[in-house]
Amino acid sequence: GNGQAQEADLRGQDDSRIPVELIARRIDYCGKPHLVVAVRDIRERRKAEQEIMRLANYDPLTGLANRRSFTSRLEAEIAASAPDGKSSGKGSQLALMLLDLDRFKEVNDLFGHAAGDAVLQKVAHCASSVLRHGQMLARLGGDEFAIIAPNLPDPQAAGRIAEAVLSALRQENRLSPGGMVSASIGIALYPLDADEQAALVSHADTALYRAKAEGKDTFRYFEASMGAEARDRRSLEQDLRQAVARGEFRLVYQPQKEISSGRMIGFEALLRWQHPDRGEVPPSVFIPVAEDSGSIAQIGEWVLSTACEEAATWKNSLTVAVNVSAVQLHNPDFSRKVHEVLLRTGLAAGRLELEITETALVKDMPRALATLRQIKALGVRVAMDDFGTGYSSLSNLRAFPFDKIKIDGSFIKSVDRNGQVATIVRAVLGLGRGLGLPVLAEGVETLDELRFLDAEDCDIGQGYFLGRPGPIEAFSELTGVPAADDVVKEDAATAKVQNVRGGSILMLQPAAAARSV
Repeated sequence: GNGQAQEADLRGQDDSRIPVELIARRIDYCGKPHLVVAVRDIRERRKAEQEIMRLANYDPLTGLANRRSFTSRLEAEIAASAPDGKSSGKGSQLALMLLDLDRFKEVNDLFGHAAGDAVLQKVAHCASSVLRHGQMLARLGGDEFAIIAPNLPDPQAAGRIAEAVLSALRQENRLSPGGMVSASIGIALYPLDADEQAALVSHADTALYRAKAEGKDTFRYFEASMGAEARDRRSLEQDLRQAVARGEFRLVYQPQKEISSGRMIGFEALLRWQHPDRGEVPPSVFIPVAEDSGSIAQIGEWVLSTACEEAATWKNSLTVAVNVSAVQLHNPDFSRKVHEVLLRTGLAAGRLELEITETALVKDMPRALATLRQIKALGVRVAMDDFGTGYSSLSNLRAFPFDKIKIDGSFIKSVDRNGQVATIVRAVLGLGRGLGLPVLAEGVETLDELRFLDAEDCDIGQGYFLGRPGPIEAFSELTGVPAADDVVKEDAATAKVQNVRGGSILMLQPAAAARSV
């Protein structure tokens, strides 16, 4: 053809083949028609084309198929195993597994991206080593991987593959303790769980979410009920984002008292969410959702401002304790926000106490400690919350000059009757004395528990027996802010005096608060 390029192979001297492009053209030369052939070596171009194909379909870091080739492969496998497809072995299942690394962000943040890349390559290697011919591993982006396993004899086979991948990772961790990494895997099956691609991916994602929520380093199958749970959780996430703006949160305050004298020293501010449809949603339900979905920052800021504004109006300079979540603590801006709130509300820094759980601390020690030092520099006090339930290692207490240890309420329950629990509480109290830190016992609910703590020289107590959480107006005698006249009389704190070791403990029971708990 005239000017039509044709590709062919030329054979080199050593029998190698060289891809070339041939272009033939008829011309007139000396009045006669001639054929001119141009030969172009296209080795470089071929290489570039292959490279472009590779980049389009493979992930450069791990060499695995990327999201694009994963999608087309999944489409092809679904078409092939569709009931009308020819290859469909009776009852064969196609499994889609989504795999996500646990705490990968921390590896990146703590050890840098090179370490993160090495971890991703390690995972790619481990997972590939487990898969059989015909099964595909792809990297969808970030620390997300996917496995397509067609023609499985039964649903259980998918779990066996997932377990093999997880144990390959565990084995790898034993060999190289440097970058500890584990993964969570969600499994959805075609046609059992879904009959088209988008639903299959969404179901595997839901199952992955469940695996993460139920302890990580594990796998979960999609179950129809999960769909409802995931939807419920998503609607809760959406409602949480608007809750501050809609004024659905309120704070209640729980008294903290010196045990030996019964003297009131301050309050812990506790968050309550009155949902328009669900009613009162407990913090144990909504705080984890807020942390995962990122709305905790805004909620935490509201709590801090509201508590400081309130405390700044009290005539008596009682302290106010506010809980801080891991997400807030790891935000580099956090100490500046605390400073701004103190300046804006005029609350003396020494009257604010921030409560940090050990779990939040351990998540990223260096960053948490840097933030806590800045907070201490402002003159704000820092207490370790829920001591005894998390990692509870002495090194955590030594790493940072805390101002107080709070023993979790689960240890105080029946401390007067359970020898083992009593031993733990005595140990923590001894630890506090050794480090010169006051210890606050949470969850004091009976006179006997209070007597035990008093006998063991525990400094401060908090719990139903010493005062239930209630609206701040119920504690007007303590804050020195007279309650408005329209506060119903029974809301005023009714005090009843208990005799402990001759000293008297003032018990505050706001009647209204008792109902709202």
